[in-house]
Amino acid sequence: MFRTSDMVLIAVMVSAAAFTYQTKHEAESWLSEVRSLEREIRFEEDTIDLLKADWSLLTQPSRLQRLTEIYHDQLGLDPVGAQQIVELDDVPERSLTIEDLSSGKLGAMAEGAKDNTVTGGVVR
Repeated sequence: MFRTSDMVLIAVMVSAAAFTYQTKHEAESWLSEVRSLEREIRFEEDTIDLLKADWSLLTQPSRLQRLTEIYHDQLGLDPVGAQQIVELDDVPERSLTIEDLSSGKLGAMAEGAKDNTVTGGVVR
């Protein structure tokens, strides 16, 4: 009937099939993760392109000129005069002050206050 060598060969074939199935399943799992990451990368690239377009629109000289004319009284902006342009060496050095944050509580902004800054970010 069955010899010992036949039983060993059957066991080897079954274990090889199990290993092949496990490897295939693992490879498909990794491929799924790679595809998910590629989708996220494409989404982020599209978001970057959109933000670059927004930045380009917001920094158009004609738009900025129009805004300075509209808000001239509130901003108090005047054209730069020739006497205002100096070399870097002519600018006085400011004293450096470092605030001591070790005595206070860290993360106070997250606890109570709400940050009302509005940006042009894309919401997923």
